[in-house]
Amino acid sequence: MPRVIYIDAQGGEFEADVEVGQNLMEGAVDHMIDGILGECGGVMSCATCHCYVDKAWVNKVPPASEMEEDMLDMVIEPQDNSRLSCQIDMTEELDGIVVRLPKSQF
Repeated sequence: MPRVIYIDAQGGEFEADVEVGQNLMEGAVDHMIDGILGECGGVMSCATCHCYVDKAWVNKVPPASEMEEDMLDMVIEPQDNSRLSCQIDMTEELDGIVVRLPKSQF
């Protein structure tokens, strides 16, 4: 099963096996990783699953949709590599992906 490496705002590193087809937000919530809330359940209406995709992985994930980009306009401290983790579905090719979590989701 592919693995995701979540790095929190304090630099703590947490690894989680995430099933292919499951999104990165679900993987974080299922493994009780602090920093990703996913309050809307992944329907792109809250942006509480904001993360920063590690620069080495940015070009390996599909680009953000226009709707996702609109939601990212509402996050605290957006960066060029900001994404909603609910919009990144796990694939075998993403095994080892690194995502960093913001200091705050609101």
